[in-house]
Amino acid sequence: MIKALFFDVDGTLVSFKTHQIPQSTIDALTEAKRKGVGVYISTGRPMRLINNLGAISHLIDGYITATGAYCTIGGREVSRITIPDDEARAFVRMSDEMNFATLVVGVGDLTVINPNPDVDRLYRQMLNVNYLGEGVNMEDVLREGVIQFTPIIDIETERRLMPMMKHCVSSRWYPDFADITAHGADKGTALMTMAGRLGLDASETMAFGDGGNDKTIIAAAGVGIAMGNATDEVKAVADYVTTSVDDDGIRNALKHFNII
Repeated sequence: MIKALFFDVDGTLVSFKTHQIPQSTIDALTEAKRKGVGVYISTGRPMRLINNLGAISHLIDGYITATGAYCTIGGREVSRITIPDDEARAFVRMSDEMNFATLVVGVGDLTVINPNPDVDRLYRQMLNVNYLGEGVNMEDVLREGVIQFTPIIDIETERRLMPMMKHCVSSRWYPDFADITAHGADKGTALMTMAGRLGLDASETMAFGDGGNDKTIIAAAGVGIAMGNATDEVKAVADYVTTSVDDDGIRNALKHFNII
C-alpha cells in the first residue's frame, strides 16, 4: 500500500507553460490526502525559491529540496548535506575566473555570482522566480554552508569542472544548467532518509518526476512515475509513464494505481 507520494515541482506539479498547478492535480492531491496518503515535495529548488505551490501548501507534509541536500518534515529539519568548505570556495573562484553565472545556495539564503542575461531568462522568465539573493553577501552564504551550486554552463564545461569537485556530484533537469551537490545529496537518497524518519519502507512510496535529477528518486521509490513530458532517460527508469503535466498526468497516474 502506498502511504507517501513524492512530487518534483517544475514540469511535474507545475506547468512550464502556465507556471500553475493544474486543477486536476490539486483535486487529486486533495483526494489522496483525504485518504490518509502523505504528500511530499522533491525539488531541485531550494526553499527560498519555492514560490509556486501556494495552491497545495496546506496539503504538503514535508520537503526534499536542493536536489536532496536539505529535507524537512512538518517544518523540522530532517537532513542537511553541505559541500565541503574548501570545494565550495574553489568553485566560487572558478565561477569568477571563467565568468559563468552561478546560483550559490546556502542553508538559509542564496545569491548569484556573475549575473548575466541567462539568469533573467532562466529564473525570472522560465521559472517565474523573483528573489535571487540580491544584496546578499557571498561570504555570509559560504559561512552558513553551501548545499547546492547551480551554474549556467554547458555539459562540456560541467565535465571539465566536476573532477575538481571530488566530493560532489552533478545532475541536470534542464539543458542550460547543472545542480551540484555533495556526495549523498540526491533525491533518491533523500527519499530513503525521509521514509526512514516516517517509519515507512521504500515499497510504500511513490515518486513522480520529469528531469534528470529525478532519476534516483524514481528508481528508489516503490513505484516510480515519469511524466509524459519527461526525458527519455527518466522514462527508462520509471515503472510507469503517465501523461504530461498539462494533460492531467498526476491525476491519471493516481487513478491508475488506485490511490484515488
